[in-house]
Amino acid sequence: MSSYYTIRWAGDHVSMIDQRRLPTEELYLRHDTWQEVAHSIETMVIRGAPAIGIAAAMGIALAAVSSRATTLPALRAELDEAGRGLLATRPTAVNLAWALRRMAAVAERGDSVEALTRALVDEAQAVYNEDVAINRALGRHGGALIDDGDGVMTICNAGSLAVSEYGTALGVIRAAVEAGKRLRVFAPETRPFLQGARLTSWELHREGIPVTLITDGMAATVMARGLVRLIVVGADRVAINGDAANKIGTYGLAVLAKYHHLPFYVAAPLSTVDPATSTGADIPIEYRHPDEVRGFRGERTAPAEVEVFNPAFDVTPSELIAGIITERGVARAPFEPALLAMLGKVGTAGR
Repeated sequence: MSSYYTIRWAGDHVSMIDQRRLPTEELYLRHDTWQEVAHSIETMVIRGAPAIGIAAAMGIALAAVSSRATTLPALRAELDEAGRGLLATRPTAVNLAWALRRMAAVAERGDSVEALTRALVDEAQAVYNEDVAINRALGRHGGALIDDGDGVMTICNAGSLAVSEYGTALGVIRAAVEAGKRLRVFAPETRPFLQGARLTSWELHREGIPVTLITDGMAATVMARGLVRLIVVGADRVAINGDAANKIGTYGLAVLAKYHHLPFYVAAPLSTVDPATSTGADIPIEYRHPDEVRGFRGERTAPAEVEVFNPAFDVTPSELIAGIITERGVARAPFEPALLAMLGKVGTAGR
């Protein structure tokens, strides 16, 4: 689909684009161990809930490929260690734990070290391939919500860089464009890591989809001037009641959308829905290093000692969400029965 890729299994190693370098440099990093994958997840080389899940699955496959274990118990012990290490990287994105549980189920099978290693590599690739199909289906369902000529606002990056390819929120936008609809995307820069500025605007501009970059503080003005008709965002975890955790600033957009009578949609695969999480209050929120707010790429923009509050995510209450776009359709309130029905149709593998 694109001349770039987010992550790939490359025979005996994992290759992924270093998203910290975008948009000025396209650099692909080689990963030969699960520890290197874990480090890349933790340091935002790769980000986006589905992409993190894929990376975790491939990290487990790498643990098997790089292992010197000669017995199944020894290999499984190493896989358990890799699973714990990968799980500890980022707490909010539920796809990470989902993918690791899926790989752990495969690790219980196999009658030889070689057979188990092959099975884990195949399963990691299956996680990737299934994500491609899911994003396409999700995009088709969501694209139908966009009319010709609409303005659409999103936040952070829920595009190809956040998944295998195509995207969730940006997949909805891509599907609308592929259906012949003319639209314009408004992308807040998404402080402090600037995923909207560095990644979303880069993806859309590169593909010729009209995009206007704004600062986070301009969203209300854009809505008030009637420049957008709907908001579509991604998610890192959706509670079973419909509360959705996404990049910090998403909740604010939902409040603004409610005031301006604009529908606010969450686009997320069913693997991001967590039946074990009752409400958004139960979603663990990651807090990142204060220096991400004090400056950017080594350049200080605030006093070095100033106190910083830096949650990476916030939670949008379900009552502000018009619909949750999944690969099985658009779930609407009441969300719990709608989401449970969708999960029942596709199963709950890994949960």
